[in-house]
Amino acid sequence: MKIDLFDFHLPEELIAQTPLEQREASRLMVLNKLTGAIKHESSFRSILEYVKEGDCLVLNDTRVLPARLFGVKAETGAKIEVLLLKQIEGDTWETLIKPAKRVKVGTVLSFGDGRLTAVCVSESDHGGRQLEFRYEGIFYEVLDSLGEMPLPPYIKEQLEDRDRYQTVFARETGSAAAPTAGLHFTEELLEELKLRGVHTAFITLHVGLGTFRPVSVDTVEEHDMHAEFYQITEGTARLLNEVRAKGGRIITVGTTSTRTLETIARDHGEFVEASGWTNIFIYPGYEFKAIDGMITNFHLPKSTLIMLVSALAGREHVMKAYEEAVNERYRFFSFGDAMLIL
Repeated sequence: MKIDLFDFHLPEELIAQTPLEQREASRLMVLNKLTGAIKHESSFRSILEYVKEGDCLVLNDTRVLPARLFGVKAETGAKIEVLLLKQIEGDTWETLIKPAKRVKVGTVLSFGDGRLTAVCVSESDHGGRQLEFRYEGIFYEVLDSLGEMPLPPYIKEQLEDRDRYQTVFARETGSAAAPTAGLHFTEELLEELKLRGVHTAFITLHVGLGTFRPVSVDTVEEHDMHAEFYQITEGTARLLNEVRAKGGRIITVGTTSTRTLETIARDHGEFVEASGWTNIFIYPGYEFKAIDGMITNFHLPKSTLIMLVSALAGREHVMKAYEEAVNERYRFFSFGDAMLIL
């Protein structure tokens, strides 16, 4: 299947650079996955009209690390940018360095006038370095005071309030990017859903920067997905099995929740407590085993995310919906508007 089948023209001005003042103020497109019929809602709060008592929304409670650090080489004072990708063990992290050529094994880096230091312990391709950090106190507290949010490369504006790149239910620290479909929810909206008999369940998938990695092959089948850590508790698994048994719909919030549940269903045939790494790649032709619908944002052309959405609603329906989203001036990507697929 050719990657070009998932391409579309997106005017640059439709890429949302900043979040709206109110989380719920995003627009909502509702797409019927069977017929391709489209409805336009002026506010994300309209989600209340489409989810029913007994349904379950599944949300990713990962919390984004302020994982971008700006420091210097201790020996020369040369400026260095570090992006934390994954904790290897203890205080050793897989990172991306710019400019990488300045950092060799043994190089010592300093951040915040020495409050945090790191030594390079190994090198890999494309700017990858393993760093061992040294500090006093609690690492995440030091990182919180020195680090910046690692916003996607298509966002050029500074983020004034970095909590706006966290969901209101974020609690499990470890993500390199936000599960952005969840950014539309407020605590008040979640409470109203609960009062209407809609269940909410939480999973954890720590989003990797591979999410933003462009697909560089010609055909879908050639692409290798990055692996991301996921976790689902016994309580969440039990709730999802009960919802399914009673005929309720399981509606995931975001592609990360979708990939987690589909991994569980693929590996176990039902929802069970589990954790591990998943590189599941969902594209048209995939048969969904876990979910009935999904809330998601509008994704990049030729991305694995638009392929996943196309697997759920059909490529022709999705590409037509995206064409209409462009014509109706929807806001795209992380801080953009939302789509509900049912």
